[in-house]
Amino acid sequence: MKKDIHPDYKKLTVQLADGTKFETRSTMNSDVHKSEVDSTNHPFYTGRRQYVDTAGRVEKFRRRYGAKEDAQEEEKA
Repeated sequence: MKKDIHPDYKKLTVQLADGTKFETRSTMNSDVHKSEVDSTNHPFYTGRRQYVDTAGRVEKFRRRYGAKEDAQEEEKA
């Protein structure tokens, strides 16, 4: 095998959203990885649905692209 081409593995502590910690090995530069979404709180695993602010996203889209749609409709008329 060639020398100095493989990444260095080191211990990494993973902290889940519920505070659970476990150690693994990784090539990440940090010593701790804090997970916001994992199997304890992800809707796929829990069966619960979370409210997503789609109305805010739609309004942002309309503000950004709504003027172009209005101009195109006026040109057709």
